[in-house]
Amino acid sequence: MNDVESKNTGTMADLIKDRRTVRLFKDEPVEREKIIELLNVAVWAPNHLNRQPWRFMLFMGDGRTAFAEAMVQTYSADDREKYGKQKYEYLANVPAHLVIVQLEDSRFKEREEDYAAVCCLIQNFQLAAWEQGLGVVWKTNNYNNNPKFRATFGVLPGEKIVGVLHVGYAKAVPPGIVRTPAEKLLTVFETNILSK
Repeated sequence: MNDVESKNTGTMADLIKDRRTVRLFKDEPVEREKIIELLNVAVWAPNHLNRQPWRFMLFMGDGRTAFAEAMVQTYSADDREKYGKQKYEYLANVPAHLVIVQLEDSRFKEREEDYAAVCCLIQNFQLAAWEQGLGVVWKTNNYNNNPKFRATFGVLPGEKIVGVLHVGYAKAVPPGIVRTPAEKLLTVFETNILSK
C-alpha cells in the first residue's frame, strides 16, 4: 500500500478506475457537512419511479463508540474474547460510519429494483468521496442482520441494512487489482437466434 492521497485525476472513467477501497484512515475527523454534501450527490442514483428507497444513519465523534460497542456485542462470547477489543478499537477510531438503509417494498420486483438503486447510491457516494480525497470501505457484515444491533439503532422490520460505509481520509491506498476485460465476459447476439 502507498501512503498517498486519493484524488480526482481527470475524466469520470479515470475516477472510476482510480477509486480504491480504503481500510486505513488518518486520525482526522470528516466534516458532517462534507458527508451530507456527498449524500446529496449520491441520491441522484437512478431509481425506478423515483421511489428513493433509502435512509441514512451517521456515526461520528462519540457516536462511533456506540456503533463499535453494538457491533462487538453481536459476536459470540468466544469471538468477543478473541477479536472484540481489536475490532472495537478499529471501529471507534474510523472517522465516520454511514449506515445505508433500504426501505423494503413488499413487492418482489420493486424490492429488487430498490436494492439495485441503493447499490447505485453507494457507488455514487464512493466515487464522489474519492473525488473529494476521502476513502470508503463498503461493509456487509453479519451484524447488519443481527436483531439486537438493528433494534439498538432503530432499524425497523421492512428495512434492510444494505451496507455500512466506513469513511475517512486515506492513510494508505492499496494498489488496483486487475479486472477481467469485459470482452472476455461478453456474449454478442447479432442475428435472431429464435428465427427458423
